[in-house]
Amino acid sequence: MLDTFNLSSFGAFHTLVALVAVACGIAALVRHGRIGTATPAGLGYVLLTVATSVTGLFIFRHGGFGPPHVLAILTLVVLAVAWAAERRAGATGARRYVAVLGYSLTLFFHLIPGLTEGGTRLPLGDPAFSGPEDPTLKMLVGLGFLVYLAGAAWQALRLHRTARAPQPAPAR
Repeated sequence: MLDTFNLSSFGAFHTLVALVAVACGIAALVRHGRIGTATPAGLGYVLLTVATSVTGLFIFRHGGFGPPHVLAILTLVVLAVAWAAERRAGATGARRYVAVLGYSLTLFFHLIPGLTEGGTRLPLGDPAFSGPEDPTLKMLVGLGFLVYLAGAAWQALRLHRTARAPQPAPAR
C-alpha cells in the first residue's frame, strides 16, 4: 500500500504525525481561538509539530538538503521563539502576539508540504500538481498565506481587545 503512494515506512510515520499535529492545531484554534501550550490540543500540536519537523530532516525524497529541510528548520526556530515568548512573564504585551502568531504561522507552514506532497501524489495516477513549481500549487499556497494573514489579524484583534478589557477586581 505504501508503494502505491511512493512512501517509505518512515515517510508514512512522518505524514501521520503531521496529520495528527494539524488536527490538534485546528482543534486548538476552534476551541480557544489560538494555539498555545496551556491546552492539551495546543501542547499536542507543538510537540507533534516538533516531531514532524525533526523527522522531516531525515527525508530526502528529492535528493539532498533542500527547501523542505529549510522549512523544517524554520518551523523549529519559529516554534522556539513562540514557546519562549509564551513562557516569559505569562505572555504579556508583545510576547502574547509573538506566541500566538508564531504558533499559527507554523500551522501555515504545515500547509506547504501538505499541499506539495499530497498534490503531487494524489489522485493516484493523475496527481493534481506536476511538481513543486506548479503554478496552481503556488497559487494555493499563496491563498493559504492570505488565510493565515486574515486569521492572524483576527487573533491580534482578539488579543488587543482582551488586553484592553477591564479586569475584575481581586476577591478580598
